[in-house]
Amino acid sequence: MPTGKDIRQALLTGFWFMFLTFPLLVIKVHPIEQTVTWRWANMLWVGGLSAAVALACRLVAAHRAAGGERRRQEPDRAIAAPSQAFFLTPSRLVPLLAAVGLFFLVFPLLFSTYQVNIMTTALMYVVLGLGLNIVVGFAGLLDLGYVAFYAVGAYTYGLLHLHFGLGFWTALPIGGLLGALFGVLLGFPVLRLRGDYLAIVTLGFGEIIRLVLENWGDFSQGPSGIANIARPGLFGIEMSLETSLVYQYYLTIAMALLTIFVVNRLRNSRIGRAWFALREDDIACQAMGINKTAIKLTAFALGATWAAMAGVLFAAKTTFINPASFTFLESAIILCIVVLGGMGSIVGVVAAALILMLLPEYLRAVAEYRMLVFGAVLVLMMIVQPQGLIPRVRRTYTGSH
Repeated sequence: MPTGKDIRQALLTGFWFMFLTFPLLVIKVHPIEQTVTWRWANMLWVGGLSAAVALACRLVAAHRAAGGERRRQEPDRAIAAPSQAFFLTPSRLVPLLAAVGLFFLVFPLLFSTYQVNIMTTALMYVVLGLGLNIVVGFAGLLDLGYVAFYAVGAYTYGLLHLHFGLGFWTALPIGGLLGALFGVLLGFPVLRLRGDYLAIVTLGFGEIIRLVLENWGDFSQGPSGIANIARPGLFGIEMSLETSLVYQYYLTIAMALLTIFVVNRLRNSRIGRAWFALREDDIACQAMGINKTAIKLTAFALGATWAAMAGVLFAAKTTFINPASFTFLESAIILCIVVLGGMGSIVGVVAAALILMLLPEYLRAVAEYRMLVFGAVLVLMMIVQPQGLIPRVRRTYTGSH
């Protein structure tokens, strides 16, 4: 049962949300008629729903706290979060994966070209989120300039096509290699930095790349960008716009599956264990004989590789790029995907990327309140599941009894 303190806190939350949303939901100005409409009922709805949600969250938190100690698992077994228990059951996991795979396979047959285009964008952010997950989730290196590597890949394809007429399949590996090179170039100056200092330097790196692309017109075409970039080809076959979009959709699915496979193999490899050790305690990591320099540079290089390859996909999809597409906001969105999904969790990052990219589009039915609802959903998710949607499975080892 809720206590008096719980009810007071819930009411306070409701009043706070009423205050925050008052200008947006209560006041409606009609410029042409020069009148103002006061919608007081909206404020009551917001206050009541906010208080109810806050009270429910407090009750859930209290129930979890009273649940007692976590049950001990068998030696050498992984302890999974409750939200991930479903995915760890093979009898449920295989049918689920089959259903998800079938859905994505027939998606272009069931939905319009517009929906296919949205899903393609969401899948590109799956690749970006998994790439940043290597740096932030696995190695614990806060990178706020990740969009710079995304820009490197996009401009690699754009410039190679503009000046040399190279196609998508030639530019894709070149973009990945240049992304890895820029990742190493970023990694060397920040080898001794951690926390806030690392975040500031990586943020500066991202802004440097954007400003260079914006101001060095002879090299990057400046703010006007690069247009008429060729879409991916298939053995020289001529494709209509709709067919080309569907082809890019399946191509992006293949890229996302490859990324999931490689990142999962890296997570369970020796270098993946070294990343997690670096994330938990870099001093203890070095004391165990792990080369911190090589581990950090590898994390930056591999994360940047996937960002650059996603950038090549982006340039091929939009056929136009300019520096305005690679602002700090893009880095923040990709970081939100990693944090919301669960740092170090592959399934969580995939789910968060799809939610963050698709939810704003499908909330257009409530266009006036779309971003408000979107922000409220994110806040609610982080309150209910602060470790992310599907937290990483943490392995613990116990001795024999």
